[in-house]
Amino acid sequence: MSSNMASSIPYTPRTRPSSRKAQVTLSAKQYTKISHTIEAVRRKRGPVNGAIDEDGEGYNAPEQSFIDERSFVRAPLNSRLGLGPTIAPKAKSKRKTKDNLSECSLELQEAIILEDLLSVLMGIEGTHITFHEGYAPEDADEESLLAGPQFVVDPKLNPSLRDLVERTLPLATHYSSIKAFIELRSSLEFGLVNHALCAALRDMVKDYQVLLAQLESAFYHSPDFTLQKLWFYVHPTLHTLTLLQKLVVALCPVTPPSEESADEESSDDETPGGVLRRDLGLSMPKDLTDSSKPRNSQYNESPIIGGEVLTVISAMMQLHVGDPDAQKVFSSLWKSASVPYARMLRDWMTRGVWRDRWDEGCIREAQWGVSDGIVRGDEEWDKRYTLRDGTSVSSSQDDRISSSMADQGLLGVPPPRPFLTPLTPPTSTKGKQPEEPTRLPGGACIPPEIEPLKHKILLAGKYLNVIRACGGQIKSDFETYTSEDIDLGSDRWIKQVDEAYTYANITLLSLLVGDKSLTTANTLVSRLDSLRHFFFLSQGSFLLHFLDLTVSEMRRSTKSVSQARLQPLMDLALAAEGAPYREDVKVVISTNGALYEWLLKIVSVQGAGPNEAGDEEPKEDSKKSKEKEKSSLMTIDALSLDYNVPFPLSLVISRSTLLRYQIIFRFLLHLRHVERSLSSMWIDQKGSVWRQPLHSTTDLGKWRGRVLLLRTRMNVFIQQILAFAAFDILEPSWRAFHERLKTVTTVDDLIRDHVDFLDTCLKGCMLTHAGLLKYYSKAVMTCATFTTYSSSFSKEAGAEDTSEAAMEKRWSFLNKFQTNFEHWLKSFADRVQLVASSENVALLPLVTRINQIRPVIPEEAA
Repeated sequence: MSSNMASSIPYTPRTRPSSRKAQVTLSAKQYTKISHTIEAVRRKRGPVNGAIDEDGEGYNAPEQSFIDERSFVRAPLNSRLGLGPTIAPKAKSKRKTKDNLSECSLELQEAIILEDLLSVLMGIEGTHITFHEGYAPEDADEESLLAGPQFVVDPKLNPSLRDLVERTLPLATHYSSIKAFIELRSSLEFGLVNHALCAALRDMVKDYQVLLAQLESAFYHSPDFTLQKLWFYVHPTLHTLTLLQKLVVALCPVTPPSEESADEESSDDETPGGVLRRDLGLSMPKDLTDSSKPRNSQYNESPIIGGEVLTVISAMMQLHVGDPDAQKVFSSLWKSASVPYARMLRDWMTRGVWRDRWDEGCIREAQWGVSDGIVRGDEEWDKRYTLRDGTSVSSSQDDRISSSMADQGLLGVPPPRPFLTPLTPPTSTKGKQPEEPTRLPGGACIPPEIEPLKHKILLAGKYLNVIRACGGQIKSDFETYTSEDIDLGSDRWIKQVDEAYTYANITLLSLLVGDKSLTTANTLVSRLDSLRHFFFLSQGSFLLHFLDLTVSEMRRSTKSVSQARLQPLMDLALAAEGAPYREDVKVVISTNGALYEWLLKIVSVQGAGPNEAGDEEPKEDSKKSKEKEKSSLMTIDALSLDYNVPFPLSLVISRSTLLRYQIIFRFLLHLRHVERSLSSMWIDQKGSVWRQPLHSTTDLGKWRGRVLLLRTRMNVFIQQILAFAAFDILEPSWRAFHERLKTVTTVDDLIRDHVDFLDTCLKGCMLTHAGLLKYYSKAVMTCATFTTYSSSFSKEAGAEDTSEAAMEKRWSFLNKFQTNFEHWLKSFADRVQLVASSENVALLPLVTRINQIRPVIPEEAA
């Protein structure tokens, strides 16, 4: 109760004891010192608004506010400052006179120049040490401010003193340059990395300011303080500020000279900025700054931000590798500037969240219609998050990114700009103009410490994105790192990247294989089993049923067949079988033309250049031939299947892997179709026409026997190819891949094993070897063409005309098929034996199978 009453009583400040008032009053000595200080400020700055000088003349200064001050332009609280009376700009007072140093003693000159020099070292123009002619801080452009002012010493000063002053003046130039860089680069649009770098530079400059304060105190209180002592104390700082000035110049891109300023190129080298760049070794030779060279001014003039800042600091560290002081300075700046960059990467690797407002990081996020940053599709997986430098994960690890996306224009990679630092001199070759070293601008420039880990960093965040999209939980017990512990390129940082990458891999893998702790519609293994069933025809009853339903449609051209009519028939065939995931199977008509011709264009040289004759085929003729081929292509030759894979399983069963499945399906489908046609021909040859009694010694009887024998040998050849593909290639490869699924530990290994499995199947089925594919396709197409003349052979077998002319016509027609089949079969057998003995031992069982098909000799035919 008492506590509540006590809290309700308002607070009444106590009156201070009278004994403390004595401490607030000033002594006579303090009052005199403050009065002299105020008087000195008045003499130096002139009268304020409305004040009257001693001559009785008033000075009406224009009303100003802190908005006019350059250092307050970017202050966010600027609007809260009032527009009251302010100190007038610097004006020359009538009482202000410049002492004639030639009339002063050496001791007085040293005292006067010391007082002047202490102001100049803070970037303030003195009385006897003034700015270079033509330099005005209020009118200078950004490049001049960043280069720093040049100072001129009164020529009447004693030469020995002037020598010490000129040795000290670079400190003022460097300090002004660094201070201008801090003020200009602290704006929002320069990003977090520049802000962190400016904060580190500000801390270093603060030590310099403390040193100047100590020197000024020594000047006012110590009679023994001389110019020589000043140089002794500031000399160690000169090296540090010189290093910082080099970094400032390297971080300020220079606009290439234009044609209009070509005549003024020689005079520009004598400006303060040009002189400083030349002295620091940062200017390029004139032959390398030729304005006729094509450059992109948009990126050359853009500020250096993000990863490019870290790259420049890293380059400066390599340039001064033999200087311990430089290594200490640049290492400290690198560690401070890399903190926001490392935090962006850490949030991406551990949470899958990318926040980069100013495009400073190495990852580029494309706008995709959703604002939560979560990947929800296969296409979005490829294009939502990419590396800014345009590089993609190698095909052995990530086969999803197509090679066409490597083009810089499609990926939005900016053009490079010259790397104007002494570390990267221009390279020249004999007879050629020296080439400028270049680097990508902004976030596209990845620091060398991040370069080996960039793909791991990208995939770790993308995997976590997938886990979040599927409702999975991401652990938050990663090792926490404070700002002091974040050091890009250190062992702890590399360990953190590896841990995040491994965790994302393992978690996503458990999601794909159907971990009970995660929500997933179906598992990867069941999807792979269904792909094997539909595309490898492990149980091809649905295909036979579908071909029976579409006999008439398969014989028509692709232009006259409707895909909407074929899909219901496929659904009917799949429903009768009851296969799982049958609703995801779709019938498609391939637009690539015949399978073997399309594959030959891919694996042979003809697909990318001139034809065999060495002449380039005209474009118009090629278009006409493609249209003619498409109109004459039958539906059975272009029929294929498509498969709808839900996300995130589409990361493993991507469009590129589905293309491999489709190639194998079309290969097996064509063989099944030819075998089915040969079987139908055998059924027709069991009819009454072929059973008419004829003596085997007659010409017509011999001709019938030769037709039956050729059809049988063709059927055996097709069956041997089918048996080899199914039992010697596809089935063993599938079993080996299924066993690897049980021991796989990361998503990358899973994707790599899946692609390797399909590539092994394609290679074993002879679909990637140009020589084998050529002879094999000729032999199979001979068999397919032979089946189309089944009715003609039946008609000739039952004809009554057995004259010599009629029989010669029959033999001539049959011998064409006989000769072609024997030629291509022998050529194919020889090539298979050669490849099996030198390149692919998996083809050895096929050699044995083909050797069982003996060639036909006249005695056997008789």
